[in-house]
Amino acid sequence: MYPYLRMAKELWKFRNAPALSVFQPHVSTHRVWPWDIDPWMELNNGRTLTLYDLGRLPMGKRMGFDRLLKDKGWGLTVAGNTTRYRRRVTVFQKLTMVSRVLGWDDRFLYIEQSMWRGGDCTSAQMLRGAVISKGGMVPMAQAMAALGVTEASPALPDWVQQWIAADAARLWPPETPGVTP
Repeated sequence: MYPYLRMAKELWKFRNAPALSVFQPHVSTHRVWPWDIDPWMELNNGRTLTLYDLGRLPMGKRMGFDRLLKDKGWGLTVAGNTTRYRRRVTVFQKLTMVSRVLGWDDRFLYIEQSMWRGGDCTSAQMLRGAVISKGGMVPMAQAMAALGVTEASPALPDWVQQWIAADAARLWPPETPGVTP
């Protein structure tokens, strides 16, 4: 079940936080609870992605995305991600999350998030998101202009550009040898 109460708590916690520009990081802290762990007694990989929501959505609110989406009748959707897990995280551990916009291209916004325990990075993800309307995807230039961003996107890091290229080359839909869906 999605942790709506935790999301409400995060949004409440940052309700009076200063606004962020699209280029400023959002830093939040999170505790790993018993319902976040898997049978191996560590933070579940799927729950990790949900915890990243708990950092990304307050960041977007602080940047003004919530008002923009509501005013325009737009939505925001995840269009892909890649996650690296590097350190074991167990119950009751406290994590610091850093969420930041890396940049955008014609169609997508690219966000990097990382979780830290002390000075040790436990996981990191790069997420590609799209602004959507009833008519389809909203060009990122239009979305950013509506948000009041006049600057161009910084150049996306090489590793992000390589991920974009690799993902574009990926077969879609995937083959299902011997299986008829």
